[in-house]
Amino acid sequence: AEAKENGVKGIDLVVVNLYPFESVVRQDPGDYARCVENIDIGGPSMLRSAAKNFEDVVVCSSPAQYPVLLDELKRNGGKTSRALRRGFAAKAFAHTAAFDAAVAQWFGESAGGDSSKEGGAEEKEELPDMPENLVISAARKQALRYGENPHQRAAFYVRRDCEEVGVATATVIQGKELSYNNIADTDAAFRLVSEFVNPATVIVKHGNPCGAAFDKNGLGDSYCKALACDPVSAFGGIVAFNRTLDKTVAEFLSERFYEVIIAPDISVEAEEILAKKKNLRVLLTGAMPADEEDGPRSKADDIEIKAVTGGFLVQDKDRGSGKSLRPSRDFQVVTKRAPTDDEMLQLLFAWKVCKHVKSNAIVYARDNATVGIGAGQMSRVDSARIASRKAAEAAEAAGEEQPRTIGAVVASDAFFPFADGLEACAEAGATAVVQPGGSKRDEEVIAAADARGIAMVFTGMRHFRH
Repeated sequence: AEAKENGVKGIDLVVVNLYPFESVVRQDPGDYARCVENIDIGGPSMLRSAAKNFEDVVVCSSPAQYPVLLDELKRNGGKTSRALRRGFAAKAFAHTAAFDAAVAQWFGESAGGDSSKEGGAEEKEELPDMPENLVISAARKQALRYGENPHQRAAFYVRRDCEEVGVATATVIQGKELSYNNIADTDAAFRLVSEFVNPATVIVKHGNPCGAAFDKNGLGDSYCKALACDPVSAFGGIVAFNRTLDKTVAEFLSERFYEVIIAPDISVEAEEILAKKKNLRVLLTGAMPADEEDGPRSKADDIEIKAVTGGFLVQDKDRGSGKSLRPSRDFQVVTKRAPTDDEMLQLLFAWKVCKHVKSNAIVYARDNATVGIGAGQMSRVDSARIASRKAAEAAEAAGEEQPRTIGAVVASDAFFPFADGLEACAEAGATAVVQPGGSKRDEEVIAAADARGIAMVFTGMRHFRH
């Protein structure tokens, strides 16, 4: 009423670009004054108020909307439809919510964790440094045809502040559209191959590695060794590399059916070879993930979230037993016989792979390659037997005279609750074992190892994966 009395016309268009807070934080999250200066207050308020009044107001929160708005005005004689105004309003609310989420997350991290604790509050007990309120901001990168199964809806979202190298930031250079299962398995494969310094290959099927190897001579040798572990399961799998994909490896890959290939880069010759397989998805990450020693990563990059009915479970990513692992420091010999130098190297390799296998997990390894993998069993002894059986079948199919588990080492993601698991490994021909230890029957398991001349080391670190 007052506006009309004073001849003030109503506002029917609001255009606001918020301060570049997220960009500033990515550049230097430690520059407190600059980050605070880029916390926009008035901008979100104007966007929200305009969006609330979308019946009469058009609100633009992104330059990407300008062409859409101009086209609408041209087609409708300077007017806008209610559908457009409501759609733009929804995007404005989502945009300001994402902005507020980014601010809340940064404040929580810059304050050393929980930004909501009152100063001077007495702590009842020492708890992990996790936020009291979980704030997630992610943008939909891809609408997926379906989820794990055709009757499930799905989409792929990427955190707005994502900085870590991996499947979320990779570039797809060829192939069919990625599926839900493709993305999940590709992430699993790339996370494992990132554990290794030397040229390495990992093949994953249904979330578990079915072959992993590294070889100082290059990717070609590492690929052949990884494939030899379980060539039957590798069919239709995901293959990950930690080096530039070259012509030789591309020729190997073209001989078999795979769903996805992921690597930091690819040579021109290799790209031309794989381009002939039109449906094969090829992802390039541009680099490998930074080591922990290279500097701090965003806390958001360092957590995992799992949905449960009515809530979420949040934990740190399992970065234990990474590239900085040193057997002389981190492995404790508990048997009469200590591992030989070669056995110790193989135990180190097997232990890294085991961390990425679903529990209960058993991994046999030899010559820097897996030779048998038992995954996801309710009984540890069953995983041990499955792994040895798979290794025997692969050796027989390859025309080898004896099972590959003979002379191999074994890794177990958690302790052996009884001696039967270790005994199954011994029966398969294993000579050394790495496991966390910590069972009430550790002495019984150690005695069983000593009785068979097996060397065993404890790590003191469990690697359950569910």
